Amino acid sequence: MNVRSIFQSVSLGLLVCVGLPLTAREQARNLGDLTRLESKVEAVSAKVLPATVALLSARTASSGSGVIASEDGLILTAAHVVEGSAELLVVFPNGKQVHGKVLGANFSKDIAMVRITEAGKWPFVAMGTSKPLAAGDWVIALGHSAGFDAGRTPPVRFGRVMSKGPFNFLTTDCTLIGGDSGGPLFDLDGKIVGIHSSIGTPLTTNNHAGIDGFREDWDRLLAGETWGELSMNPFANPEMPVLGIIMGKTRSDKGVLVMRMIPGSPAAAGGARTGDVIRTIDGSEIRNDRDLLLLLAQHKAGDQVKLGILRDTESLDMKVTLKRRSDLFENR
Repeated sequence: MNVRSIFQSVSLGLLVCVGLPLTAREQARNLGDLTRLESKVEAVSAKVLPATVALLSARTASSGSGVIASEDGLILTAAHVVEGSAELLVVFPNGKQVHGKVLGANFSKDIAMVRITEAGKWPFVAMGTSKPLAAGDWVIALGHSAGFDAGRTPPVRFGRVMSKGPFNFLTTDCTLIGGDSGGPLFDLDGKIVGIHSSIGTPLTTNNHAGIDGFREDWDRLLAGETWGELSMNPFANPEMPVLGIIMGKTRSDKGVLVMRMIPGSPAAAGGARTGDVIRTIDGSEIRNDRDLLLLLAQHKAGDQVKLGILRDTESLDMKVTLKRRSDLFENR
């Protein structure tokens, strides 16, 4: 897809929406800002296109996308793209084909690695960071939509971060379709910030696994480990950080009642008791169980958080070290 055609279709809408963010720190206030934005998208697209590859599986007859993140041919993609395959055919935008070996995968985060088996200096893109991304940040998505097509290069999709989802995921309005899964999401500096995970029912609402999840699991993925499981409910993700409590409602609808604690739970280890009401986490107010889950999803197992507790009429603070859901519930 020609980048210029994207801007021809959206420029009028952007011009009337004064204040739309160009990046987290800039605003698109006029045609000059849009021109600069267009130049950035064109430059990034040209830079990252050679490293955006199609991944084809002879065993499962499926296809997806990926991005090369190192000169020696390390490919980042989605776990569901490599599922059931030990080897994949790697196809470059120019039609060149090489073989790839599937390394590790964390299905809970929907992230995986593939290594090109042939020696060489391959085109690659540096990794950025995903945690600092905020709603409104501009991003660029590439992928081999509907599979590799020799008649065109991977389409360029341009959009914004819509929200930071639970756990390691973020949502954008970049239009994606089948075949894009595992493809890269870039910031305006041309760095990888995410990998396409699940495509929403409206094609403009899509989830991406944040690149920081790769960093956290890098050694295990590189060593070929496979773990976790895919879940349509992000709060049921096996790696979701938890307090280990059964939640209840309070009479005032402010806070979350600790109805029961799982044996060995972080909450119990931190000093919480049945009947306590959790009012805050690290100073952020909690109105209900959803607020609690959303705040927990911003952390990872091993993080220490400070709970603000109401016990009868006494206000208490206690520090709790979060655990993975699977550590508490997988055998229950």
